[in-house]
Amino acid sequence: MVRREQQAPSRSLLTVLLGAVGAGPLLLYGLSAVSDSIIVDLGISEAQFGLLATACFACAAIGNATLARVADRHSDMSLMIIVFALAAAALALVAVPAGFVMLIIAAALSGLAQSFPNGVTNRILLERVPVQKRIGWVGIKQSGVQVSQLVASAVFPLLAAAAGWRGAALVIALVPLVLMVMAWRSLGAAPLLTETSASVVEPDPGEPDLEGGVDAAADPVAPVTPTPAASQQYPGMMWALAAFGLLNGIGVQATNVYMPLFSVRELDFPLVLGGATAAVAGAIGVAARVGWARQMARGASGPRVLLLLALIAVTGAAMFSAAGVTGWPWLLWLAAALHGTSALGVSVVLMSALIRSIPATAMASASGMVTAGMFTGFALGPVAMGLLVSSPGGFSLGWAVVGLVYLLCVLLAVLLMRASRRSE
Repeated sequence: MVRREQQAPSRSLLTVLLGAVGAGPLLLYGLSAVSDSIIVDLGISEAQFGLLATACFACAAIGNATLARVADRHSDMSLMIIVFALAAAALALVAVPAGFVMLIIAAALSGLAQSFPNGVTNRILLERVPVQKRIGWVGIKQSGVQVSQLVASAVFPLLAAAAGWRGAALVIALVPLVLMVMAWRSLGAAPLLTETSASVVEPDPGEPDLEGGVDAAADPVAPVTPTPAASQQYPGMMWALAAFGLLNGIGVQATNVYMPLFSVRELDFPLVLGGATAAVAGAIGVAARVGWARQMARGASGPRVLLLLALIAVTGAAMFSAAGVTGWPWLLWLAAALHGTSALGVSVVLMSALIRSIPATAMASASGMVTAGMFTGFALGPVAMGLLVSSPGGFSLGWAVVGLVYLLCVLLAVLLMRASRRSE
């Protein structure tokens, strides 16, 4: 296969990568920002509202687990078009006044839109972006979820005030369509690298060799076909990262989905200010993901970074609980900041670990499995939090359980560190 000369990737390509990761979550973050209005207008309970997130992330988890290997066999362009088309269709369906069932369908489509982005964007990084830029770009493109949270949480309530929450969704549906056009142009202008497309970033010496195999990333230009030793190592690392993603995902979306409602119901925030709490967390999450990606690019140990993030997340859950008990708004803002700094930064660490060690030919499937773990947690978190909030224990019980889940993340990170030391 003849390849074009290597060129520096454009900023528009980076924007498209960020947009691909953030397009699918737009719907859920937008609905969460106006959750109080939706609950009142449709006459549903808090637990029923949590089913929207469950439907979304369950479809995302299933899609990542079952469609990832299919994605390995399809072009970047076709997968990007599918991602943006599904995201736009999901937002457009919200505008159809057909009750709660239609919202469930829209949420499911939004979840399917999140089945491919991590895999295809990671593959694009491996095949089209020079090695020295990859980890930095991972941090930026993985912050697409938090950019989505920031934009949807800030803009949705404002649009809803003028056109209702259905009208707001219809306006936001234009965003994925614009990104689709950008993807068509930027991918066409970004040639494959002249080196082998399976190039990977040099490994982190702190990453655990969970199967005792030879690290496939030791050579920055790895072979396209994984060696037997690499194949032995790959599943162990992948499942460890997926397990951490699952646990963290439970806490992340339990917090993301119910933080605006918590601020409105428990601290008497107005609707727009309630949405601002999620926007603040998203804004800090953007900076956090870029910052953690830079640390990974400088050779930081993945398990140690995950341990630090888990400890900060535990502190954040404690601050949410304290805000509910005291009624002090500053504790809520502090909790949102800690949430954005920690739990929202985990994805970039997980994806950076994959970029370091998985060849391009298996990147979509490997990313899909780790992402499936995260999305399984995303699906479990909101429905569990909804049931807890609807129980006599209310938000106090909910935040306590979130804190417990993050403590399990701390334990898993410690185990990963021990495995890392044994492999050195």
